[in-house]
Amino acid sequence: MKQTLKLSLAISILALILTGCDSNSAQDKELIKSLEAKIQTLEKQLEQVEPEQLTTAAGNVDASALEDKIASLEKQLSSNKTTTEQSGGTLDKVKKQGYVQCGVSTGLPGFSNPNANGEWEGLDVEFCQAVAAATIGDKTKVKYIPLTTKERFTALQSGEVDLLVRNTTWTLHRDTALGVIFAGVNYYDGQGFMVKKNLGISSATELDGKSVCVQSGTTTELNLADYFRFREMKYTPVVFDTEDKTVNGFKTGQCDVMTTDQSALYAHRLGMDDPDSVIVLPELISKEPLGPAVRQGDDQWFNIVKWTLYTMLHAEDLGVSSISVDDMKNSNDPNIRRLIGLDGPKGKGLGLNDDWSFQVIKQVGNYSESFERTVGMSSPLKVRRDVNALWRDGGIQYAPPIR
Repeated sequence: MKQTLKLSLAISILALILTGCDSNSAQDKELIKSLEAKIQTLEKQLEQVEPEQLTTAAGNVDASALEDKIASLEKQLSSNKTTTEQSGGTLDKVKKQGYVQCGVSTGLPGFSNPNANGEWEGLDVEFCQAVAAATIGDKTKVKYIPLTTKERFTALQSGEVDLLVRNTTWTLHRDTALGVIFAGVNYYDGQGFMVKKNLGISSATELDGKSVCVQSGTTTELNLADYFRFREMKYTPVVFDTEDKTVNGFKTGQCDVMTTDQSALYAHRLGMDDPDSVIVLPELISKEPLGPAVRQGDDQWFNIVKWTLYTMLHAEDLGVSSISVDDMKNSNDPNIRRLIGLDGPKGKGLGLNDDWSFQVIKQVGNYSESFERTVGMSSPLKVRRDVNALWRDGGIQYAPPIR
C-alpha cells in the first residue's frame, strides 16, 4: 500500500510541476519531456497494483476514488501536452522564416493597397506591421499575400498565411465552422449608400423610388431588400455579378445609388472621375465588424494578435504615441509602465520579448495614429471615427486592462 500511495503521490507532484513549466522556454521543454516520460513509467507501475493491495490499517481505500484522481491527472497531463504541442506553433514558424505572412485584399484603398511605388499601405497593412514589430521586432518583416474573398479562408487554414487581415467580417459561421478564429475588431463597418450629390439626398431615408446598384448573391443584396421593405420604401435594383461591375454601373450612371460596405464606398469614391460629385451617406444598415483572423488551435498566436490590437487601443487611451513613447519610459503612471513592458506581465505569457508592446507603438503607433493616417481625416478617404472612436469619445472601441 505504501508503494501504491508513493506512486500516486509521485504522479501528482510531477503533474503539478509540469503545469508550472514555461512551454515557450527551450530549457523547460526538455524538462516537460522528461516529466511526461516519468509520469508514464509511474502510471504503468501503478496499473500493476492489485485492488486487494489497496488496504490500510483503517480499512479499505476507495479504489474508485483513486482511479478518479488518476483520471483527473491524466486529463490534466493531456491538456498540458496539447498546450505544449500548440504553443509557439505559428510564433516559432514566424521567427524561423523571419517574417509574418499576412493575407490582405487584392487592393482596397485605405485598408490594403499597393501605392505608386508598389509598397503596401492601409489600416490592415499597418496591423500586419504591428504584429511583425511585436514578434520579430521589425515592422518591415511582412510578406503581403493578396487574396480574393474565395481564397482568404483556405489560405489561412492551409498555413499559406499566418494572419488574415483582409477587411473580413467576423460572423458566427466563420468563427465556428471554418477552423479560424477572430482576434478582435480593428474596424467597425456596416453597409451604407453612396449617391450622386446632385440628387440633393443627405439621408438613406430619402432613397424612396431610387435605382440602386448592388452585387448579386451577397448579404448586401439581402440587407438592401430588408431595409426598403421594413421602411415601406420602393427601389429599383440594378444587379451586377461582381463588385467591379457594380462600381462601374454607378460610375457610368446606370443607377442613382450604390450600396456595399461603407469602408469600400469611401474607397470607391476616390476612383470616381470627380470624387466631389458623390457623397457617402451617414447611415449604416448592417453590422460588419472587420478584424484579424488566425487559425484555431494556436492559443499563443491568437493571444499575440489579439493583444497587439489591444496595445494600440490602450496606447491611444493613455495618450502614448510613436512620438512620445520614448519619453514614457520615465513615466510614473503604472498603467503606462505596464503598457510598454516596464512593469506588469511584460512578454513572458506571450512568448515575446518584454519590449514587444513598446516596439508596436514605436514602429507603428497607437490606433488613432494608424486610423487617421490610413482611412481617417489625414487620408484621402476622410472617414470619420464615429463608432471606431474610443468608448470615452462616444465610440465602441475598448480594450481589456493590461495586468
